[in-house]
Amino acid sequence: MFLKFLAPLACLGLALSLVFAAPEAKKPRILFFSKSSGFEHSVISWKNGQPSYAEKVLLELGTKQGWDFEFSKDGSKFGKDYLAQFDAVFFYTTGNLLEEGTDKQPPMTAEGKQALFDFVKSGKGFIGTHSASDTFHTNNESKKGPDRYLNHGEQADSYVRFLGGEFIKHGAQQAVKNTVVNPKFPGFEKVGPEYSFHEEWYSLKDFSPDIHVLSVMDAPAMKGDEYKRPAFPSTWARKEGEGRVWYTAMGHREDIWTNPVFQDILIGGVRWALGQVQAEVPANIKEVAPGAYTNPPYVEPKPPAPAKPKK
Repeated sequence: MFLKFLAPLACLGLALSLVFAAPEAKKPRILFFSKSSGFEHSVISWKNGQPSYAEKVLLELGTKQGWDFEFSKDGSKFGKDYLAQFDAVFFYTTGNLLEEGTDKQPPMTAEGKQALFDFVKSGKGFIGTHSASDTFHTNNESKKGPDRYLNHGEQADSYVRFLGGEFIKHGAQQAVKNTVVNPKFPGFEKVGPEYSFHEEWYSLKDFSPDIHVLSVMDAPAMKGDEYKRPAFPSTWARKEGEGRVWYTAMGHREDIWTNPVFQDILIGGVRWALGQVQAEVPANIKEVAPGAYTNPPYVEPKPPAPAKPKK
């Protein structure tokens, strides 16, 4: 008799557990924005309307990590309501995004630029790879000579302060040692004390003093005038209000995007920016890269070779 009474209760409990079961967790949504108002890298170029090489890699990573991506080059969409549907924004961009520029895609507005800052400050995430630092140059200095080698500190463009640094120039592609500063930060746990890739390495300046440096590039060991300087950060993280900003200078070459070490570093950075994993990011640039604010010397470009006379 007791068993007959217990059976209906068990069925009722099962039914209630199904009704009140927690809904499936919503996948984080990431906007991958790759407008190129300046130089357009081949790794993010759309060919015949097809996703770029980097986007295809991100789709694979998204499937494995449970992320949804939206890919766009349309800056006119940037605004509070549009950004509200995302958990993070990922930049692989160049130039002044307030201008149509090279790729002829719609530009952002000044209000859209501010909306990005407000979005992150409210508790969201920002990820930047490679030429995200070649974006919104202070005083349009990317088109100038000696001026582009200056540090501006608090007078730097608001985006430069937000990102944490600015691109100066790059030299020939080469392999260089990057020393890992924080091996406990998400993505660096398996990397080891250092890593090295054959890559187009940026020489960077105007680092925000509050960045938490994750790896430092051995510039003195590199070839080229662009790297005649002390070691400086190549990957870092910082807080922006309640939100999180993560950047790495890597990402020029296609083989970098499929390199397992780069993917580990990138996945860790994205997860941290999304708030899926936690890590403290105290300012440390003065301790781990004390010479980072010493920029390379300006070298006057060689005059163009005279045209050969026509025969």
